[in-house]
Amino acid sequence: MKYEAVIGLEVHVQIKTRSKMFTRVGAGYGHEPNTLTDPVVLALPGVLPVMNKAALDAVIKAGLMLGCDIAPVCKWDRKQYFYPDSPKNYQISQYDQPICQGGAVEIELPGPARNIMGEHKRIPLTRIHLEEDVGKLNHFATDSLVDFNRAGTPLMEIVSEPALHTADEAYAYLTSLRATMIYGGISDCDMEKGQLRCDANISIRPVGETKLGTKVELKNLNSISFVRDGIAHEIKRQIGVFERGGTIVQETRDYDGQTGASQSLRTKEMAHDYRYFPDPDLMPVQVDAAWKARLQAECPELPFVKQRRFLEQYQIPYTITSVLVWDRALSDYFEEAAKLAGPGRAQAVGNWLVNDLLREIGAAKTDLAAAKVRPPHLAELVRLVDEGKLLPNLARTVFAQMFATGEMPSAIVAREGLAAAPTDAGELEQWCRDAIAAKPDAAAEFKAGKESAINALKGPVMKAAKGKADPKQVDATLRRLLA
Repeated sequence: MKYEAVIGLEVHVQIKTRSKMFTRVGAGYGHEPNTLTDPVVLALPGVLPVMNKAALDAVIKAGLMLGCDIAPVCKWDRKQYFYPDSPKNYQISQYDQPICQGGAVEIELPGPARNIMGEHKRIPLTRIHLEEDVGKLNHFATDSLVDFNRAGTPLMEIVSEPALHTADEAYAYLTSLRATMIYGGISDCDMEKGQLRCDANISIRPVGETKLGTKVELKNLNSISFVRDGIAHEIKRQIGVFERGGTIVQETRDYDGQTGASQSLRTKEMAHDYRYFPDPDLMPVQVDAAWKARLQAECPELPFVKQRRFLEQYQIPYTITSVLVWDRALSDYFEEAAKLAGPGRAQAVGNWLVNDLLREIGAAKTDLAAAKVRPPHLAELVRLVDEGKLLPNLARTVFAQMFATGEMPSAIVAREGLAAAPTDAGELEQWCRDAIAAKPDAAAEFKAGKESAINALKGPVMKAAKGKADPKQVDATLRRLLA
């Protein structure tokens, strides 16, 4: 029997704000344990929560980017549970009136080849709601210690419909969602810092069946790759249980990405186990049209929308756009350089950026913001080559110096005497005739229709010219002589 997996993801995203959700104490990562606390965070008697409007702005903006319906009124609820990481023994969250409903995340599945765009799908969302994060338990050999620095940080929960069917779809979903949150300035989404966390609900059913199977929740998936691997492992485990005649138990399981194994943590709670009720200390929030319009104006162009525009507007290949659009700073850099370089030069800009600048940045262990090569540098280099003022084989020498010093390429060319000198037409033609005579087989193959054969003739010409002939002139002269 063939089985189909049904997967829903619950993604928690820490919102990037200066202060916590219901108090003015600072929010952040990397501080000494229990230094980002105050009486509200520690739930001391008599304290009252006050809502952080910047956090609500962020979740509304996220909802608008994902096409959600923004509720005109949302309210706050208490989610009751008893655990050391929650000083209050409840969490302030949203239950039956979340701020965002509906919406979708666009994903792209791998194409048949890495240089071809894959299938695009829209994965529907159930809801997005806002809540406060809990503290962090640090486990040691004989005891556990709790750090409340994270407690109270604004946390957005994004719940998908059970509309994913493979581990690769889940990977694509998280990649797309993470990029959207970073694009919008909602969160840095660093999973190592706990800024993005994912729980996966997985069930299987016979192909053709419409009823959902018993779901199992996977916890502690602390990288996007581990989410993919954990889901693949759980699908295989559930199919094995069915094929042995067993029954799937609704439970929460812990997945260890290092060993690739999972183990049961507890039977799964139901919503009524949390005894939700409206928080008596917080008023409902009304979101009017003006509020939404202000945040809509701040929403950026999303990665896939940008990619489609780049493909159409700049006529650059998918291999370049698929690198550029996932980093907003990188794509902004590209657009600035492409406009400075001038019409018809966008692909050359993209090639230098993706193949050379990113390689040098990686080797130098720096980042784009710190690189001395700025868009005007790259644009001028592309123009010099395109206008025949700098030979392509010397352009990389100029680029290396430009990367190291931040000097403009024209200044380097002038100082080093690298400007391309016009080649005597008669001398170039003789070099081409000599190359054809020396390699008659390559000449014959080219005449017979083998386009790549001309490359065997270009090498001897460039050698005769000591590397200083214009490749475009060499190509044109050879083609004329071989016609």
